[in-house]
Amino acid sequence: MASVHHPAVYLNIFTSPPRRPVAENFAALAAHSCPLFCGSTSMICRNFGGLKLWMHRNLKYQGSKIKQKHERKTEFKMQQIDDKDQLPVPSDTYYPRQDIQHFSASVVPNETSSSSNTQHEKNSIINQSGKSKRASASLKSFPDAHKFLSIVVIGATGELARLKIFPALFSLYYSGFLPENVGIFGYSRKNLTDDDLRSMIASTLTCRIDQQQNCDEKMEAFLKRTYHFNGGYDNREGMLKLSTCMEQVEGDTKANRMFYLSVPEEALLDVASSLANSAQSKNGWNRIIIEKPFGFDLQSSNQLTYSLMKNFSENQIYRIDHLLGRNTIENLAVLRFSNLVFMPLWNRNYIRNIQVVVSEDLGLKTGDRYLNSHGIIGDVVHSHIFQTIALLAMEPPVTLEGEDVRNEKVKLLRSIRKLETSNVILGYCMPASGAKGGPELGRKAPTYFATAMFIDNARWDGVPFMIKVGRGLTNHRIEIRIQFRHVPGNLYGEHISQRSDLINNELILRDVPEEAILVRVNNKIPGLGIHLDASELNLLYKDKYNIEVPDSYEQLLHDVIDGDNHLFMRSDEVAAAWNLLSPVLREMDSNNLVPEKYEQGSRGPDKAIYLWAKHGVKWMDD
Repeated sequence: MASVHHPAVYLNIFTSPPRRPVAENFAALAAHSCPLFCGSTSMICRNFGGLKLWMHRNLKYQGSKIKQKHERKTEFKMQQIDDKDQLPVPSDTYYPRQDIQHFSASVVPNETSSSSNTQHEKNSIINQSGKSKRASASLKSFPDAHKFLSIVVIGATGELARLKIFPALFSLYYSGFLPENVGIFGYSRKNLTDDDLRSMIASTLTCRIDQQQNCDEKMEAFLKRTYHFNGGYDNREGMLKLSTCMEQVEGDTKANRMFYLSVPEEALLDVASSLANSAQSKNGWNRIIIEKPFGFDLQSSNQLTYSLMKNFSENQIYRIDHLLGRNTIENLAVLRFSNLVFMPLWNRNYIRNIQVVVSEDLGLKTGDRYLNSHGIIGDVVHSHIFQTIALLAMEPPVTLEGEDVRNEKVKLLRSIRKLETSNVILGYCMPASGAKGGPELGRKAPTYFATAMFIDNARWDGVPFMIKVGRGLTNHRIEIRIQFRHVPGNLYGEHISQRSDLINNELILRDVPEEAILVRVNNKIPGLGIHLDASELNLLYKDKYNIEVPDSYEQLLHDVIDGDNHLFMRSDEVAAAWNLLSPVLREMDSNNLVPEKYEQGSRGPDKAIYLWAKHGVKWMDD
């Protein structure tokens, strides 16, 4: 029993890592005083009670030191965040997004460091569980909650602004992803009052099915924060006056400003230059959003980039493509990099071909703004298709931060072999037989594009990426189909030989008509004998998740406010994509590659069938 009172015994009890400072002090106490468990019962109780009080005071002292250290670190970090996107921006300095989220709670009034730590713990739990950060209310924090946020929609009376941009902003406001100190400014050349603009957009604002509580109150609060400004026909003078108007609404608060340039291509540079000189915030970040097309060939794209970079840094420019805001696109990285079942298969050894289809059954016209950008090539192929391929085939990025993802995307785009005209099919849609007076949808600007694309690197050498993009086709379908190679030496070969659909497994990522993830596998049909069938293991989002999926504009506007640019093309990505298309555009301009007519409601040009056969691919969408 004598060994029980030895000081070493107490050291063994109190040497777990989180309690090391306490253990060291207690060792000294144990060595120079009566052992804790000696004497009468009452003395033991008094000694133990004293030890408990002493430990509590020591832990409280250590906790206060940690708290002071955390507060100093928070103050330093927030100073770094305040410097982000300041005017002028000397370089493309990068700030990790997780740091912003971690320290954002500390700038909210009446918040303590304890609540900040609790919030951080909640965020960690959410991220570890794999749930989307955008669907979680615990992540509704703002890096600059102490600053005013001004959002300017230039071209506020246009169709895009009324039907997409303002409704997306309202959805963000209703969901809590916009701060209360926000002002939304509609800029146009029309002589409208604030109430006129509010009445114009009010009919387009709706609350999602799963968010009906206090909808009218939220809508009224949102409209009160919406203002109209008539900029006239002199953009420089108009932007100067707009800045004065914003300063009056912002008051003495430091402000961040976001500009959505919903304007025709010919007006883009003048508007961008004017707001750069006259309307940027001087005490917060400034970000501009520009719409497609990003030029209509490599030369015009380089000129556009050069003009923009004279007034803005790269981290201020967000080139938006609404198709990239779809949930299916965001899911590409999640499926690839968070599922061990797919990671080792994602290469030429197991994948036979990859099919990407964007097929619209509606007779949608290729608008005038895309006639000089070679129709559907500038509208869909240059941005959406190449970005989808990049996210699908890129190497794992160092992190999921925007610049790391962009670096891998541009490396992949530079690895794609330049398109050969023999592997390209173009078409333009004609009215269906018997239709009265319908114009040609594309006016001979392509409404259909198909190609076989190859990536010259170790991972994808020899794997054809089959692309089909078209309007006015039979089916309305947007999906990515990954077809795997056949099983070598398949024991069930004699049962499979009569069924071509049993040869290959497939992974299908479907966006339209119903968002789903499907895995096609072979299985035995119940009963006597061996009879095989191809079945689909399916995850239908509407059945699994009882939420309404946010609109793509809502997704992308949230990313801009959050400073996440991984779904927006950087200037080198834009140039790399146009460089790949250059041989096709040259042949089109010289009339050596002419779009083939196809009837609305058909499968597209007949030549496309021979393209699939040439590369040994059965187009499963047909």
